[in-house]
Amino acid sequence: MAKPTGFMEFTREDPPKRPVEERIRDFREFEGYLPHGRLIQQASRCMDCGVPFCHAHGCPTENRIPEWIDQVRMERWRDALDLLHSTDNFPEFTGRVCPAPCENACTLGINQPAVTIRHIELQIIERGWREGWVTPRPAGEHTGLKAAVVGSGPAGLACAQELARRGHAVTVFERDDRVGGLLRYGIPDFKLEKHVIDRRLRQMEAEGVVFETGVDVGVDLSSRYLMRSFDAVALTIGAMIPRPVDAAGRALAGVHYAMEYLTQQNRRTAGDREPPSGIINAAGKRVVVIGGGDTGSDCIGTAHRQGAASVSQLEILPRPPDSRAPDNPWPTWAKVLRASHSHEEGCERYWNISTKEFLGENGQVTALRCARVEWTPSAGGRMELKDVPGGELILPADLVLIAAGFTGPALGSLRQELNLALSPGGTVRVDSQMMTSTPGVFAAGDCVIGASLVVRALHQGRVMGQRMHDWLLRQDSRSAAAE
Repeated sequence: MAKPTGFMEFTREDPPKRPVEERIRDFREFEGYLPHGRLIQQASRCMDCGVPFCHAHGCPTENRIPEWIDQVRMERWRDALDLLHSTDNFPEFTGRVCPAPCENACTLGINQPAVTIRHIELQIIERGWREGWVTPRPAGEHTGLKAAVVGSGPAGLACAQELARRGHAVTVFERDDRVGGLLRYGIPDFKLEKHVIDRRLRQMEAEGVVFETGVDVGVDLSSRYLMRSFDAVALTIGAMIPRPVDAAGRALAGVHYAMEYLTQQNRRTAGDREPPSGIINAAGKRVVVIGGGDTGSDCIGTAHRQGAASVSQLEILPRPPDSRAPDNPWPTWAKVLRASHSHEEGCERYWNISTKEFLGENGQVTALRCARVEWTPSAGGRMELKDVPGGELILPADLVLIAAGFTGPALGSLRQELNLALSPGGTVRVDSQMMTSTPGVFAAGDCVIGASLVVRALHQGRVMGQRMHDWLLRQDSRSAAAE
């Protein structure tokens, strides 16, 4: 059992961060590791609750959190790793970029700082890599069945690994020149260095997964070919259509979508040549980020590392409270004010702000005309947005980055070619087995649930791989019986 008095003896200690003045000079990861002894103390704070809300309510991957934390406390690291891998294919990803809803649901968090679950998870998997415990696990027998996975983000990679380990021949098709999807080109290196992805890809290749990059399914490769050449197809194409800010002056130079900006910097960090269409660089510029989510935070951190003169962030929603509101009780996600590591590096944050117009000179953006807004309940109970009289403000800007979220997947010709049914929100509709409206075609991740967390996409891909395996075996047995 857990140490009964651990949570009384020790308070929460977060992992160290590199000093701001040091980390903004490069794109290496900003977060360090707690020393061994202090990590064991943190593990001893877990109370091994009778009902572990961190697992049952908070964790999308259904991680067996109290179990592997207690193994760390007892320094049974190999056992902790086995427990962690039993529910999470890639804890080195989630241990770095997950916002840790498990910690919001930690029972200790009712009246004390929660257990440092995410960091303990990261230390388990990194210990596993150092000790050589993370090795390829190829299937003992092969089914002779083939599966195609379209997209190599967290959902696609998890699905591919599950299928390969069950003996299927798996080919992953990726539109970009490198494997990783959002992990590779959407998340900055200061949060996830790309060698972390590459070492896991080497494991997957040793397990039999084949990666085909530079292949845009529906353009370079027809859906008809996929259906004819593979026994099952998985769509894990994300939901990357950006939500626009339809304001006058949008076409001015210096106004860009966040992913265009982040992808370019990730390529630059990887050593790629500069794009012929021009460099998006914040050096010496007044940067304004529209959108208050994780993508906006990533833009802020990137702008600092490029040498921005100043960085501001606009959020159309009200400023969150400093602590949980009465209608936001534990163990739900705490809707409270958070300052990311990028905010710590310097950022002026504006709340209740709507962008009305991009102002410019000689075709180049120079400022934003904005309005202060307020949210008021309508007669039907919904919140309505209204401009505050006299609340106009002008914000100088040389570079504007739109990080207002995403509206859905870019399906292109796949929708018609595969006859895909869509949800009212434009995502791919699937049944309880994660199959689309076309038999043999499955879908998971953001293209199904909408733009969400890496951890949710990873879990969906993992589950889809298991269900595809079951479906493939049923189909194969029926074919054998028919013969």
